[in-house]
Amino acid sequence: MALKIGVLYGGKSTEREVSLKSGEAVFQGLKAKGYRVVKIDVAEQDFIDQIKNENINLAFLALHGKYGEDGTIQGLLEILGIPYTGSGVLASAVAMNKVTTKKLLQVDNIPTPDFCTYTREDISKLGMEQVSNEIIDRLSLPVVIKAPTQGSTIGISFVKTKDELPKALEESFKFDRLVMAEKFITGTEVTVTVLGNENPRVLPQIEIVSATGVYDYHAKYTVGMSEHIIPPRLPDKYLEITADLALRTHQTLGCRGLSRVDLIVTKNGNVYVLEANTLPGMTETSLVPDAARAAGIEFPDLVSTLVELALE
Repeated sequence: MALKIGVLYGGKSTEREVSLKSGEAVFQGLKAKGYRVVKIDVAEQDFIDQIKNENINLAFLALHGKYGEDGTIQGLLEILGIPYTGSGVLASAVAMNKVTTKKLLQVDNIPTPDFCTYTREDISKLGMEQVSNEIIDRLSLPVVIKAPTQGSTIGISFVKTKDELPKALEESFKFDRLVMAEKFITGTEVTVTVLGNENPRVLPQIEIVSATGVYDYHAKYTVGMSEHIIPPRLPDKYLEITADLALRTHQTLGCRGLSRVDLIVTKNGNVYVLEANTLPGMTETSLVPDAARAAGIEFPDLVSTLVELALE
């Protein structure tokens, strides 16, 4: 009997709209390859019953953000005994949390921008003035304030003055109980797609140039708001470094199938890993499909490869 695939998409996270687009693209790509395929929106109350009733042999995860990219749906599928695309429970949970990711990168001597974290309780105890001063003393301005378990730059603020810090921290607290302040690094933004399990390979790298100067949610998902340059306009020695760091990050976090690692190369030649994405976007403006095309892999072949990797 032919393999039947359920595309799990949508969901309840703040990235639902992106996931709906990714899921539709994956659905069409799998159909083009001749797979039997159904779409299942995990925001539906009966989505578990749908998974069971459809008798799928494999789940293709086109989810983004909480409850999809963070290990929760992966754990459910493990219990149900259904193989799925992408990383497992642990790698998904770790990569979704930017603070945990950065701590693991530091242990493996993978360079990542300096950071510090605060809870609401910290701010109540220390006071906003002291917290602001600590952030500035350690990281200097400008600084990036992040909600560590969100994707697609949701809950992120770029802070240029001390007066902007309280509002930025409050914005991130809307999404997480812990917020992260990270040193703002300027340079060339590079994203590296890593494809594979035990012997992963790097696809052509992409330089990201945003029309607004910041690669935020609007720039990521609005046609024409960002430019993807392949290959990046960097000397080969830096592309070798970014490729190596992306591979090391993929392996350090225990990723499988696919990851997209975001890095930045400064003018003075320092390279930093910013984060890793275990379920990167698959929309018309997404980076991974662009990288695959540059490698000669059309979208239907890319999603078919991910199915094959999930079954290894």
